[in-house]
Formats: sequence, structure tokens, C-alpha cells
Amino acid sequence: MDHRRELSQEISRKGVYNFPFASSESVPLPFPMGHGTTTLAFLFQGGVLAAADTRSSCSGLVACPAAQKILPIHSHLVGTTSGTSADCALWKRILSRELRLYQLRHGRRLSTGGAAKLLSHMLHPFKGTELCVAATLCGWDGGDFSGPGLFYVCSDGTRLEGKLFSVGSGSPYAYSILDQGVRWGLTVEEATSIAREAVYRATHRDAYSGNFVDIYHVTPNGWTRRTREDLKEEYYREKERRRLERERRGTTSSE
Repeated sequence: MDHRRELSQEISRKGVYNFPFASSESVPLPFPMGHGTTTLAFLFQGGVLAAADTRSSCSGLVACPAAQKILPIHSHLVGTTSGTSADCALWKRILSRELRLYQLRHGRRLSTGGAAKLLSHMLHPFKGTELCVAATLCGWDGGDFSGPGLFYVCSDGTRLEGKLFSVGSGSPYAYSILDQGVRWGLTVEEATSIAREAVYRATHRDAYSGNFVDIYHVTPNGWTRRTREDLKEEYYREKERRRLERERRGTTSSE
């Protein structure tokens, strides 16, 4: 009983108990924990569109072919995640909790910019650590700040506002499609097609990205999720487009 009492007092005083066999040295990893992904989001006249692949990788291994990289935060806000899966899932839950508490206290939702600022302030103390979180917050604000919002937040505290973001190892390939295709006047069908093609191009070149594509659309009525699509279908659509293009060129040449 005396030992338990001493242990309880030690925990109360220091917050943790220093076991004699504990070591402050970090344990070396058996192999480098490399990871990659392809996520993107952009603004257009129909709201905010977010897309991501579903391959979760660990060095040269595919840890999960059907991971969830776009995480709903509340009814009008979703976040694309890139980095360490566990870190992203944890901070998504923390941000969701804080936003829910804000809504209960003030009777209204915090704006997308406010959510990005809050997440940035929470992540900044971990700058220089192994925490790896890169999130793009896609939301629609109500009240005085009514309208779409798009912000990028990184684990070093970086916070950027923009109209188009692509994050992850496949982002350079995705930008090659987004830069030439994204414009304000897109319809929902056109925006969805461009987002799907951008993810497909990235997965074709980037070994860390692949499998399926998730697409979320955020509007004044909240977010909606399209049915998850296999990227092989986009491959077959691309082959059909090329076949039709060759036939059209052949017909033009014969005329």
C-alpha cells in the first residue's frame, strides 16, 4: 500500500512516472517511413471540390489500398489530408471537437478561415518534430462570411489561403491538369471530370498514389460525397478517348 501511495503521489506531482527502465533515446525505425499521396481542392462557381486517391503507403509497402484521405469535419467543412495517417486522423478529431465546442458556445459555426487559423495555432508548437500533417480545409461559410473558403495548413504552422491547392508526392503531376483546366465557370460535371483526371494522371506517374479516387463537393447545403471510383475506369475512358481521336484524325485525313 505504501508503494502504491508513493506511486500515486509521484504521478500527481510530475504528471508521469519515470520508470527505471525507461529511456529518453528514440528507438530507431527498422526502415525509413516514406509515404506519399495525391490530394487536391479548388474553388469554382459551384462551390469547392476536393479529390484524393486512396493508397496509404509505408516506404515501399502499400499499407492500405482504400484509405480515407478526405475527412469530414462538420456539415459544411471537409479536409484533405497528406502526411502520416495517424497524425492526420488525430488532429482531424481534435479540430472537429474544438469546432463543435465553438458552435455550442456561440450558436454559430466558425468560418473556414477561423478553423484554419485555429489548426495552425494548435500545430505550431510541434514545429521541428516528427509530426507530419498537411491539410487543405474546404468549407462553405454562413452568416456575414457567406461563401466558399479554401485554406492550406501544415504541421509547421504554415497557413495559406488560395483558390487551388494540390498536396502530396503526386501533386506536380496533378497541377499539370489543374493549371490548364480549372476555371471559375466550370459546371459540377466538368469540375468532377478534371479532378478525377488530375488524380488519375498523378497515380499513373507516382508509385505512392493509386487505387481509387474520392471526390467531395461542398456547397451552401453542406458537403456531398460521390461514389468511390476505381482509377482503372479512368484508364479505360482515356483509352476510349484516344481511340476516338485516332478515328477522327483518320476520317479527316481521308477527306
